[in-house]
Amino acid sequence: MMSIITLLTDFGTEDAYVGVMKGAILSINPSAVVVDVCHYIDPQDVIEAAYIIKSSYRYFPKGTVHIIVVDPGVGGNRSIVAVELSGHIFLAPDNGVLTLLMDEGEIDTIVRVENTRYFLNSISQTFHGRDIFAPVGSHISKGVPIEKLGPHLGMQDLIRLSIPKPYLSDKDELIGTIISIDRFGNCISNINENCLNKFVKNDSEKRLEIKIGNTVIKCLSRSYTGVESGCPLAIIGSFGYLEIALNCDNASRQLNVEKGDSITLK
Repeated sequence: MMSIITLLTDFGTEDAYVGVMKGAILSINPSAVVVDVCHYIDPQDVIEAAYIIKSSYRYFPKGTVHIIVVDPGVGGNRSIVAVELSGHIFLAPDNGVLTLLMDEGEIDTIVRVENTRYFLNSISQTFHGRDIFAPVGSHISKGVPIEKLGPHLGMQDLIRLSIPKPYLSDKDELIGTIISIDRFGNCISNINENCLNKFVKNDSEKRLEIKIGNTVIKCLSRSYTGVESGCPLAIIGSFGYLEIALNCDNASRQLNVEKGDSITLK
């Protein structure tokens, strides 16, 4: 059976960190297929990483090991946890990056990763990605049960982030937040398709108006080409979240939108 390990980090690819992690993985399991989900999470942006792993893991087969290293607390008192959910294994710092996964449903198994038998022999205080996450993930991919990694935990033991959620204002406006900006400059909000549909369905006469900064968009587009080149549009992106884009241009730059900005629907 093919062993698949995914990597989600804020390391970038200019330095050796990602390559060295892969080397540590392959030294233990040479037959592993290592897939780069993303290495351009903004540095230390745990919330963005939480959205990316929630949006991406379901496209991999069950049995995949997902290693998440967005870890501003590396070398400190934070724990490392291994979590089994829906046939997938997630290996991550206990810093809230798994918050949105916990909202997906009941987690099957959670353990604190403590068994040094599965670490590299020498542990750097600044590169647990190489010395702990990579070897532990590789051992899991070879069939080591996560129960061997350390003591069991409950969902209540894991750190949860206070992640912004869409809400209705006193004016019955749906208020969301931009949580990610991709390399095309598309501004991705925390408003998912179900939330949007419910908002619109509650008032069948509602004429949707989407406002971000000084930009107002009057309708949803079905594709990026639904407006003229250089014009703004709102669209449900490929991961199911409302995003603001410019046809053939960079919405973040041209509309002066940043992560954390509000988006209003009325």
